[in-house]
Amino acid sequence: MAIERTFTIIKPGVLQRRLIGEIISRFETKGFRILGMKTMRIPLVVAEKHYAEHIGKSFYDSLLTYMTSDPAVVLVLERENAVESLRKLAGSTNPDNAEPGTIRGDFGVTTKINIIHASDSLESAVKEIDIFFDRNEIIIYSDSLKEWY
Repeated sequence: MAIERTFTIIKPGVLQRRLIGEIISRFETKGFRILGMKTMRIPLVVAEKHYAEHIGKSFYDSLLTYMTSDPAVVLVLERENAVESLRKLAGSTNPDNAEPGTIRGDFGVTTKINIIHASDSLESAVKEIDIFFDRNEIIIYSDSLKEWY
């Protein structure tokens, strides 16, 4: 399998719940390399661009309000089969249907206040990374993990 990049947002409210470390630890445990990471209050214009496909849907306005309400953590992750692997790790959007062991299954409370976004395709990942990161914010580095063991 090819090495892929994917994008994720650990959504507003997760910082207040003190779950950031636990979630990032799960990424690392599953073999993801973090190439970019930042904490940000998502500007409305960025949220509108990211969620443009949902314009006109009943939840659009409340989604924008939620996503711009408090800081979020955005990440660029890399590994083999990254998009599919991250979506499996995130779990079903509805936390009541998410499997135990997934991020939404273990930490999610309600679909309306979802705790994680994961790109749904390679094309989406490229688009979303470009929305949230400048090229110089993505750090390519040699993976020397084997040297530590």
